[in-house]
Amino acid sequence: MTSSQQFEQALRAADLRVTRPRIAVLAAVHEHPHADTDAIIGAVREALPEVSHQAVYDSLRALTEAGLVRRIQPSRSVARYEARIGDNHHHVVCRSCGTIADVDCAVGEVPCLTAENDHGFVIDEAEVIYWGICPDCAHADS
Repeated sequence: MTSSQQFEQALRAADLRVTRPRIAVLAAVHEHPHADTDAIIGAVREALPEVSHQAVYDSLRALTEAGLVRRIQPSRSVARYEARIGDNHHHVVCRSCGTIADVDCAVGEVPCLTAENDHGFVIDEAEVIYWGICPDCAHADS
């Protein structure tokens, strides 16, 4: 089965209409983890040169709402999108260049962290962003 067919199946399973822009956006998010909207638009336009900005924005919104992609927005950053969903992973962000990488939970069970006071909430997810300097930027500074 091709990726396109898998994306079509995923859209149908999420009760979303299968459209060329949605397939192209889903493919772009899978191929470019942590990409911002502009990068996704660029990637989608390689496959569909005629696609509008609005079609990409609408597709990203629909895919996010359907749980097929995840939207993250670290502090002082534009929104980014990723296809890795449902596993409660976290992110590390370079303070210098903005590179983002996935960080699996280091210890414990989901949600990875235990709140000291949950205020009566039933917590099912923890979102953690680690900040630092990536190896490329650290090497450039030496």
